[in-house]
Amino acid sequence: MIDVSRKEIKYVVNLQETARLKRRLAPLMKEDPHNGINGYVVRSLYFDTPFDTDFEEKVDGYDNRKKIRLRVYDPEAGSAKLELKEKSGTAQRKRSLLLTRTEAEQMIRGGYGFLKEREEELASWLYVTLTSKCYRPKCIVEYDRFAYYLDHNETRITFDAGLRAGEGNYNIFDKNPVLYPVSGRGEATLEVKYSGFLFTCIKNELTPYEKMAVSNSKYCRARMVSKRGRR
Repeated sequence: MIDVSRKEIKYVVNLQETARLKRRLAPLMKEDPHNGINGYVVRSLYFDTPFDTDFEEKVDGYDNRKKIRLRVYDPEAGSAKLELKEKSGTAQRKRSLLLTRTEAEQMIRGGYGFLKEREEELASWLYVTLTSKCYRPKCIVEYDRFAYYLDHNETRITFDAGLRAGEGNYNIFDKNPVLYPVSGRGEATLEVKYSGFLFTCIKNELTPYEKMAVSNSKYCRARMVSKRGRR
């Protein structure tokens, strides 16, 4: 099990700001080895209750909230991550279980029984929560990520663009899922994550954006497309 606790701050930036920040951050941080030329694809399947409890708590501004998701970076992967992400303000804790592809496919079909057989405490908690509250797959969310990192203070800065989603097909291993656009053209979400404190050299580059911090849940933005009548 992976257990990471750190702060997370989000900003919405345009193409020019993205290009500028990448140029400025490149000498200060390391590129994620998975980046390639254009970054890499992140695809997640989110789970929620019949009443969309996690979605509603986020939209209604609850300070303490959570999300449960299944994540892959390649539809041909033989494994997936089952993640519980809990947030309180800018503080976040993310715990992850590595699942086999077979286990992940069971979850896509709403089958959680295998979690009872695992030894991790998180697996037991997820089994009880998913079954007792009738969690089911709700939405696939996909985007293109370009990431930088530092080993110190678990610092990570990502640029997420091309946000798209789908609520009709929950198979995250589908090579060509039908997804609809969610974010505007040229828009990216800048995410800054760190433990303890942010190094001054990096903080200085982000100073112009400090007053532009947003609460920008990709899951909620994706679900809003089908909930246009919600007030």
